[in-house]
Amino acid sequence: MTGGGAREAIRRARRVVVKIGTTALTAENGMFDAARLAGLAEVIEARMKSGSDVVIVSSGAIAAGLEPLGLLKRPTDLATKQAAASVGQVALVNAWSAAFGRFGRTVGQVLLTAQDVSMRVSHTNAARTLDRLRALHAVAIVNENDTVATSEIRFGDNDRLSALVAHLVGADALVLLSDIDGLYDSDPRKGPARLVPEVSGPEDLADVVASEGSHLGTGGMVSKLSSALLAADAGVPVLLAAASAAGAALGDASVGTVFAPRAQRLSARKFWVRHAADAAGRLTLDAGAVEAVLRRRGSLLAAGITGASGRFHGGDVVDLCGPDGSVVARGVVGYDAVELTGMIGHSTAELSADARRPVVHADDLVAV
Repeated sequence: MTGGGAREAIRRARRVVVKIGTTALTAENGMFDAARLAGLAEVIEARMKSGSDVVIVSSGAIAAGLEPLGLLKRPTDLATKQAAASVGQVALVNAWSAAFGRFGRTVGQVLLTAQDVSMRVSHTNAARTLDRLRALHAVAIVNENDTVATSEIRFGDNDRLSALVAHLVGADALVLLSDIDGLYDSDPRKGPARLVPEVSGPEDLADVVASEGSHLGTGGMVSKLSSALLAADAGVPVLLAAASAAGAALGDASVGTVFAPRAQRLSARKFWVRHAADAAGRLTLDAGAVEAVLRRRGSLLAAGITGASGRFHGGDVVDLCGPDGSVVARGVVGYDAVELTGMIGHSTAELSADARRPVVHADDLVAV
């Protein structure tokens, strides 16, 4: 799909995920601005009235908690961030509820952690919850559950989370709104920079140098670019635009940078294996096995494995590494680490009847 085709797909998308960054919901002093949120809700309402279902991935919980707690700036320590998020999540969802209440819409809050998305059962449950909220005509407001996060904003200011949610709900488009009006080949705040209007393949990124986040949020261009490519790889067209141009972004998609999706969408299971799951171990493959799984799309057999590490169990996701140690694929392993130890390097004929199935079946394997 070309960039023009991707814009048309975004214009026609029936199911849209809209990610709103912290800077889009804060005033110049860094404090939460409910008026900005209300303005964005009005634009999203217009899109929904046109026939689209919209899931909102909203940052801003920590910023919304600053003023109620008497904090003058975003905290740097994890405990205070979590405390601010605890207070701010209430203010944030209340603001969304009030904003959509003007249009007679009900809001539902969905808080997720990286672990929720990495575990297959909770990953599936999250998808069911979001789908049920849509069926009940409620507007889902998704955010990372910062109050129990064990490291700093693991999703990157919700950018990566929005890409995962786009796949979770089977979205037709992902729109990333922040203070950035598109992808530039360098940081426009530091000198002349060229806007990249379309990204159809790696060649369009050859000269791009991305920057890190602002002091208000943790997701800079690096995070947004990574998330846009993740969603596009899953088959979802992406539009990166400024929140100030939300009307055009959610209208004719004529602004910002568009990322064309891969031709064929990954299945939910393969997407989870490739992007969402945490690897529980590593299997090292010989050159022949790498050729088999990457080129011939075959299953991984014990004979092609030269080493294993990690405490994994059957059904866990493991990284598959080439002879040089680089990760070439990921897959769902069929055996526990202890079981696999005695199988490594043996042909199928040399194994017992219970150990002759593939170590990683081709249907559960995806290249990275």
